[in-house]
Amino acid sequence: MSELPVSRAAARATSSWLVAAAGLVAAVGAAAVVAPLAAQVSGPVGGPVAAQAGATAPPRVGPATGSVVAVGGRMASPEIFRRFIALAGGPDAELVVIPTAMGEGDYDDSYGAVQALRSYGARSVTVLHTLDPALADTDAFVEPLRSAGGVFFTGGRQWRLVDAYGGTRTERELRRVLERGGVIGGNSAGATILGSFLVRGDTSGNDVVMGDHQRGFGYLRDVAIDQHVLRRNRQHDLVEVVEAHPELLGIGIDEDTAIVVRGDFFEVIGSSYVTIVDRGAVTGRDGKFYLLAPGDGFHLDTRVAARPSRTDGPVPNVTRSPR
Repeated sequence: MSELPVSRAAARATSSWLVAAAGLVAAVGAAAVVAPLAAQVSGPVGGPVAAQAGATAPPRVGPATGSVVAVGGRMASPEIFRRFIALAGGPDAELVVIPTAMGEGDYDDSYGAVQALRSYGARSVTVLHTLDPALADTDAFVEPLRSAGGVFFTGGRQWRLVDAYGGTRTERELRRVLERGGVIGGNSAGATILGSFLVRGDTSGNDVVMGDHQRGFGYLRDVAIDQHVLRRNRQHDLVEVVEAHPELLGIGIDEDTAIVVRGDFFEVIGSSYVTIVDRGAVTGRDGKFYLLAPGDGFHLDTRVAARPSRTDGPVPNVTRSPR
């Protein structure tokens, strides 16, 4: 888990070149802005915390309590690790790492994600893993989740998480982590499982975008999450998903980049970009997606993107259109 050999400025320059060269500045997502992020951020978490505190209606898309952190792969930025640990309750919080997507038989405390979290100050990290849904449905297996402030799914194949934990006590206890105000996060395949639609969930290979497993754990409702999008030239793949399922919001997250979700708002952190695919908006003449940079935010309920600035203003080149 070494640092990416690129600064934020370099990442933006690289992505800008990709946009110019391949016509990537495109969108089917929201774009008017209600307020600059600087006016909405409250405390270390980010996002419209004060607005959420006074809200009466529950979130339509994100968690009613707790936080979700989805990372697009090759997680390296200290900011992402530290944010996850802080949302879990700080260094003394009990964390659970679930490496099941990798498909190996056994894991211990030497597993890389465990060591990485400890290197950023986490003092209590437990590995929880099985490929047997019968075991995952027992009280003894889920015991570490009952006191966890944070749970993190690592990468691999997301369908393994569904096969092992879907419909079991484990899946129910995972949701209770959010209900207690904790955080659930994931990297690569572990990010995709957080949405309601499971992208690349086919058992034959991850090149099949809509495969034989299509149900994620749904911590973000009506959302399809893809990962490694720019690094692996996947920026167009979510278009297929959203065209087949127009109700979905497609969120593509590049490597070493994360969205931090509280309620119906997320903030982009890390070193690269997030793509938004939304049938309800366009950019340019016929664009299919648009990009959010680190520091940008997004309102999941209204599908409106926002960029920090000294004055109110929209994310450039994105306008609403009839669905």
